[in-house]
Amino acid sequence: MVSQPKPTSEKSPYFDIAERFGVEMVFRPFIKVEGMTAREFRTQKISISDFTAVVFTSRHAIDHFFTLAKELRVVIPETMKYFCVTETIALYIQKYVQYRKRKVFFGSSGRVDDLLPMMVKHKTEKYLVPQSDVHNDSLTKLLDSKKLNHTECVMYKTVSNDFTEEEIKNFDYDMLVFFSPSGIEALTKNFPNFDQGDIAIATFGPATAKAVTDAGLRLDLQAPTEKYPSMTGALQHYLLEQEEE
Repeated sequence: MVSQPKPTSEKSPYFDIAERFGVEMVFRPFIKVEGMTAREFRTQKISISDFTAVVFTSRHAIDHFFTLAKELRVVIPETMKYFCVTETIALYIQKYVQYRKRKVFFGSSGRVDDLLPMMVKHKTEKYLVPQSDVHNDSLTKLLDSKKLNHTECVMYKTVSNDFTEEEIKNFDYDMLVFFSPSGIEALTKNFPNFDQGDIAIATFGPATAKAVTDAGLRLDLQAPTEKYPSMTGALQHYLLEQEEE
């Protein structure tokens, strides 16, 4: 079971792995994202119209930024600049505004570090950084290190995507793949008496790996690594090793 939505493209590496190794891939998100209401956002005492640039780390951030702006009746000026961690996220902005290269910037690595040189070139901007309620202060420290004028705000919440009684009854998998600590929290919430036994657990990212061990569970596969930067690459290597045993 992969704790993410089912890929929309038939060319997903997950489907290639399923076919190659004869395994069944079940995609079932353990968490879901809910937007903040306008009332909840107002408690942070932040005015969107005070900012000249926005930093987007996900499509969720884009969705909830523009949704909240609409609910708050804030008109986003055409001069607003958008800084995105990937080109895919940058292109998603077209869902809400006309895409103009002169005001949309993106990195190639998926990390904010890659965006910093471009942000420093626009040091006079006042940056707004929409985040989930589940976050750490690493991004804040990074922007502080470059003396950028920035403000973080919570625009959406990560909550458990609860399992139905039928799903709990039929919960029978050889491996669970997680991508965030919230997924581990959702697992322990939905299955308070979870007995790992022979079920393998795979994680992406150090924080997710730590959440597994903190929960007293066994970590069987961790990504990314220098050799396997993606979960699919690490998963394929793991299955190859299982075949050889």
